[in-house]
Amino acid sequence: MTAEIIAIGSELLTPFHQDTNSLYLTDQLERLGIAVVQKTVVGDQPDRLSQAFADALKHADLVIGMGGLGPTADDRTREAVAGLLNRKLEHNAEVAALIEQRFRARGKRMPEVNLRQARVPEGADWLPNDNGTAPGLWLTHEEKKIILLLPGPPHELKAMFEEHCLPRLRHLAPKQAFASKVLKVVGLTESEVEELIGPIYREISNPETTVLAAPGQIEIHVRATGSDTAEALRRSEALAGRLESVLGEVVFSSGPENLEQVVGLYLMMRGATLAVAESCTGGLLGQRLTSVPGSSRYFLGGVVCYSDKLKTQLIGVPLSLIKRKGAVSAEVAESLAKGVRRRIRSALGLSITGIAGPEGGTPDKPVGTVFIALADARRVKSEKHRFLGDRERIRWQATQAALSLLRRKLHK
Repeated sequence: MTAEIIAIGSELLTPFHQDTNSLYLTDQLERLGIAVVQKTVVGDQPDRLSQAFADALKHADLVIGMGGLGPTADDRTREAVAGLLNRKLEHNAEVAALIEQRFRARGKRMPEVNLRQARVPEGADWLPNDNGTAPGLWLTHEEKKIILLLPGPPHELKAMFEEHCLPRLRHLAPKQAFASKVLKVVGLTESEVEELIGPIYREISNPETTVLAAPGQIEIHVRATGSDTAEALRRSEALAGRLESVLGEVVFSSGPENLEQVVGLYLMMRGATLAVAESCTGGLLGQRLTSVPGSSRYFLGGVVCYSDKLKTQLIGVPLSLIKRKGAVSAEVAESLAKGVRRRIRSALGLSITGIAGPEGGTPDKPVGTVFIALADARRVKSEKHRFLGDRERIRWQATQAALSLLRRKLHK
């Protein structure tokens, strides 16, 4: 059984409003074993509404429209769907009475315009709305196709769907379940990941595999179907295991954890403490580390040493080294890591120095050049990176690379 979700409202086509209902509905439908094959956002124009529903009915068994059921002239969903299906809109006295009762409960008179919401397409079941005036509609088309029209406000939609739609859909949904696994990768590009795992997953239709890029990491989504949850989970875990074995240590998580959570877990397991020295990231690394509950058990603190003067005064980086090699260099990064470890008396010292832009780059060290270093009591290791993007993307990727270096050290 397949579904399409149509988000309705001209406001959703502007930068000021966002559709969140479809995320909720997708989650609920997948739990029933109903696959969402397409999502559409359409304005309130009648011809576009009709076309959107007509297209959806061609390739989906269940079509859910969200919004456009209000009392105003721009709420045209019920009219568009009724016209598409060649059904008359009939006044429903019971719905009208409920709407009027809702206004009376607030000590108000019902405006005449609200009677538009009491118009129900011929043959449709209307769905009570305990949180608003717009009833939902359940229509059957050509015996097998189902159209659900739900109100747009999330608190109305969710309550109506859970109380009046889910029970009916459970009886109609196929005996099918979904399960997903997500592998999170750091240190490789999307194309590098594809080269490694493409020959494996491209030969398999179930599970389906999707490779997604995000700043500083790649996510591999493995989504399987099965006759029940256990079978779907076995399939997704089996393929995810094969992919992880090929990728090796670049996979930092196969669960919901982010990189700073994984690093924190390793630090606690090792009983190690950490201090950081940051230049171009301006405290972002410390912020990410301390966003994890319980981080005080391993994170002792950090220094944001943006100027050369503070690198020297607070961390002890020799000024002669900065003048000779430059503040953005492997040598200074290593000196920062060793110095902050020594000053704060932590087991590990982690540092970042770089050029986040948009200015400050040179031919030898263009914008995006970042050096990262990690020091323990015996040695220090540094890495050079060249990140692309705007200032915030460069800063984020720098912290991601620093956390990755730390994770690899602790993972050994």
